[in-house]
Amino acid sequence: MSLIPPGQDKERGGRWMKLFQPDLVFFEPRALDYPLGRKLYQKYSKSRIPVKMTTSHNRVTGLPGETELEKYRVAKRTLVVGIKKTLDFEPSKPSAEYAIPLATGCMAHCHYCYLQTTLGNRPYIRVYVNVDEIFERAARYIAERAPEITRFEAACTSDPVGVEHITGSLKRTIEWMGQQKYGRLRFVTKYAHVDSLLDAVHQGHTRIRFSINAPYVVQHFEPGTSPVHERIEAAKKIARANYPLGFIIAPIMFFDGWEQEYTQLLEKLRDQLGMIPDLTFELITHRFTQTAKKVIEKRYPKSKLEMDEEKRKKKWGRYGRVKYVYPNEQMEQLKQFFYSKINQYFPEAEISYLT
Repeated sequence: MSLIPPGQDKERGGRWMKLFQPDLVFFEPRALDYPLGRKLYQKYSKSRIPVKMTTSHNRVTGLPGETELEKYRVAKRTLVVGIKKTLDFEPSKPSAEYAIPLATGCMAHCHYCYLQTTLGNRPYIRVYVNVDEIFERAARYIAERAPEITRFEAACTSDPVGVEHITGSLKRTIEWMGQQKYGRLRFVTKYAHVDSLLDAVHQGHTRIRFSINAPYVVQHFEPGTSPVHERIEAAKKIARANYPLGFIIAPIMFFDGWEQEYTQLLEKLRDQLGMIPDLTFELITHRFTQTAKKVIEKRYPKSKLEMDEEKRKKKWGRYGRVKYVYPNEQMEQLKQFFYSKINQYFPEAEISYLT
């Protein structure tokens, strides 16, 4: 049972982040073979939003814009409705065994996001309508590992809360996973639009995490997301709905006054939440690749994001990619700071990892 007092989930200044609405919608022809695809086609065909067809959600052409930057900004406002053909789920360590593919792409403009490079020239938002087929594949993964618990991450390639008002697929997944004895769902969001999830029959099988950060990071590098105070208000609702709750502080950065701002963030979290059972923290430090740096500098030329290779340590990632991470001494400094503060303010919480 949540210990947050009722009646304290009202807005505390500022306005709530508006729900995403696309400026342009594409459909794969086969998407219309599925109930969700037909529903969305009927919805957008009756709207003032232009609707077009595309042969594949992986190759959408004809986006308006004269420059690469203009086309990128248009793509971030474009919705593509398709089917997920490849149903071999990607691994999702360290947070889960597999990524469950409900959507790809995000409407936010976080400068540091790894989707800048993994999505390449396809930054538009894709939603998949063959949800039952995705569930069938997930059930096979669960059966292969039973009686071990199999965890699925729904936010590896998107922020599923950002499109939930369009598809409803996240709530369906939560309720489906609630019926799986050995299956668990996890996702993280920077959006506060969680009201439609509050009455889902989740059976405690879904952990909802909110990405939070210091004001400096949110202000400079997270355009198009819900303000942190809205995310915390949403977290309180989730806790009262008896979901397992978590927070991801990411990406953790060094900047002038970082210790004070992160301390105040954790203090605010404690004051707003009080005691929360089964609370987790995941800590992810800022890192980048040379490819990401080039892309970010093109798309956000005025960004203040620090990406100086000389100040970083090389770390070999998957597929031989080199990441630039903080040196060992700075990583140890961050570890000592965050472990100490979280243990101070949330002594019962679990720190899942720092990376």
